Amino acid sequence: MKTHNLLGKYRRQTNFPEIAQAAAQWAKAHPAASPADLHAWLDATYPVDPRLVLADEPAPFALFGEAGAHIPYSAVEQMEMVMRLPVARRGALMPDAHLGYAMPIGGVASLDGAISPSFVGYDISCMMQLSLYDLAPADFMAERRQFAEELRGETSFGLGAGFKSGQRQHAVMDDPRWKATKFMAGLKATAAQQLGSSGGGNHFADLVVVEFVRDHAAYRSGDAAVGLLTHSGSRGAGHKTATHYVDLAARYTREIARKIPSGYEWLALDHELGQEYLSAMQLMGAYARANHDLIHDHFAAAAGLGERHRVWNRHNYAWVEDEGVIHRKGATPAELGTIGLIPGSSGTASYLVRGLGNAESLHSSSHGAGRWFSRTEAKRRHDEQAFLKHMAERDILHFGLEPDETFQAYKDIEMVIAAQEGILVEIIARMTPKVVLMGGKSDDGD
Repeated sequence: MKTHNLLGKYRRQTNFPEIAQAAAQWAKAHPAASPADLHAWLDATYPVDPRLVLADEPAPFALFGEAGAHIPYSAVEQMEMVMRLPVARRGALMPDAHLGYAMPIGGVASLDGAISPSFVGYDISCMMQLSLYDLAPADFMAERRQFAEELRGETSFGLGAGFKSGQRQHAVMDDPRWKATKFMAGLKATAAQQLGSSGGGNHFADLVVVEFVRDHAAYRSGDAAVGLLTHSGSRGAGHKTATHYVDLAARYTREIARKIPSGYEWLALDHELGQEYLSAMQLMGAYARANHDLIHDHFAAAAGLGERHRVWNRHNYAWVEDEGVIHRKGATPAELGTIGLIPGSSGTASYLVRGLGNAESLHSSSHGAGRWFSRTEAKRRHDEQAFLKHMAERDILHFGLEPDETFQAYKDIEMVIAAQEGILVEIIARMTPKVVLMGGKSDDGD
């Protein structure tokens, strides 16, 4: 009996060499024994640890862009670890992908009956939103500084951001899910205080000139418009929710699996904790959307503008689908016909797009330009004079930018768009920033 062909389920055991030697000796001592007899003896002598382990090889994932040219090798290696999880089905990396906490920013992963709080991320349901106004670009540019001041007056960014009691109100604060658990109830006061505000770091509110290259809604190719483009998420409440459930996922995973790296843990969707997190995540999604709506509504009212159209999309979220639980960490839904927003950096264009429903990408696209290196390295490389020259040449008014949030810190948005145009999305309009407000120092996640 060739015992080495019969030991598959034991190969991941830490004492496999001992098991293999013992099996060979037992077979030699029992020449008339069958493989079933050997397995019965091994099961009694060396019980297999029933806990889940990492797969030897990653599940398949597609790259949209070239490793090294579009996507850092570090992000590819990190995605390989994601795809070795025992609950991983398949995944994809968008061309804006870069190293993140556990799962790369720009990563998409389908998990089998499992939801991972760390794969959703710490700024749950970070979002993009665009409102288009009944304002001609020439009229906007003539009064641009006034519009910029009105936008500054109706926004609040970063650590401690918020408004006086009663200044911002929204029905989301009456959502019954705040009462679902004692933990969520404890976050409601923070959420109420920060309602309608934006995060720090890469969160922004831009006034943009929009040039359509394809028909969309009431707009036709060749039309131009003025819009407000915002990027923010679920603020302190979202960050605290993520921190809480990342910890609970780590405890849960330790009970059912072994040797899973920190940050790669999950919750079973059919477990009470999995359902609890799903509900909390969805509430943070509703809260993030409320923050954007309040920013857009209050600015339009202050500026006396009529709104013609509004679109939005979210990233840092998980969708429960037939395919599995689709985690898009810094990636945007791009199902066939779905409208998306892909921002560049503070000094480059952003894009309004339409999804093409690419199945290999799990119907996803990039959520932005993406970084080449860390915030720390971006600060080290920052060239203040080059930044000021860039913004002046493009006539962009700017407020609150940190050195790690200039165009120098990001990949070329034109390269990132080119890697997915006609493959993941089609461009509807190009948006040029003319007023940029940002959150300053990072405070609550990407």
